[in-house]
Amino acid sequence: MAVSPEFQAHIASGLTNFARCWALTRRDGTRQGFTDHDCDLTFDNLVFKADTGLTARALMQSTGLSVDNSEAVGALSDASVTEADIRAGRYDGAVVEAWLVNWQDPSERLMQFRGTMGEVTRTAGGFQAELMGLAETLNQPQGRVYQTPCSAVLGDARCGFDFGLPGYVSERAVETVEDGVTFSFADFTGFDDRWFERGRVLVLSGAAAGLVGLVKNDRLGNTGRVIDLWEGLRADIAPGDMLRIEAGCDKLSPTCRLKFDNFVNYRGFPDIPGEDWLMSYPIAAGVNDGGPFVNVRTAPEETIA
Repeated sequence: MAVSPEFQAHIASGLTNFARCWALTRRDGTRQGFTDHDCDLTFDNLVFKADTGLTARALMQSTGLSVDNSEAVGALSDASVTEADIRAGRYDGAVVEAWLVNWQDPSERLMQFRGTMGEVTRTAGGFQAELMGLAETLNQPQGRVYQTPCSAVLGDARCGFDFGLPGYVSERAVETVEDGVTFSFADFTGFDDRWFERGRVLVLSGAAAGLVGLVKNDRLGNTGRVIDLWEGLRADIAPGDMLRIEAGCDKLSPTCRLKFDNFVNYRGFPDIPGEDWLMSYPIAAGVNDGGPFVNVRTAPEETIA
């Protein structure tokens, strides 16, 4: 962000009125503003609260492709950042923007940092969050992975599957739940046994609204249907809360073709030879007609002249 002439003149005056402001934008769209000034400041249609106790340590920035990083430290408050929201993971991956602001005229400001919130840890009465700059994405692997199973996520742009088709999604109220992991339904038919295995459960209402769990087991029996998640949802779930349960995919080509009729978008390589094929060798006995190699562990013993 370029420094305005007015802000540059304010810096050059030698008598500055600086404050630091931070804006957090969570993945659910919630925006929050914080400042280390003793009064609230307002700009970009956001009020930056002065009574939240949020501060940031020195920002480390470098040239080239090195990763910028910093840390934010704050106090837990029912009016701003709550322990329940941190435990539920609502701040994971939140977008963070930091400004140096002339508190007498907030239109004079300089954005010093933009990135995302990484690991958030709770301390006694407060929290500490790692801030990662935009260059952090350069540390992530890029390109396609050559593997037998599909590398796309069911329903994303690469997969192209439409969950709006009938028979792949069920929205229903919670009947019985144990530890936020096991959901039991007395009357949940119309879907095959294990249909939702490896799928998702999205909470639509209640204290856990917006949270997502991955399905570990889906069993349909005489007494109803039981769905287990890999990990408990990190917020309270109560009977009557609405859930969206999506069909699961095991990333294999037969499933893509038969269950979802989406093989044209399959992003795996099902014909890659396995380790057994790579360790095999041709033998003198038999017909060498270009067919499959005989595995080295199953080939008959023979003497090679």
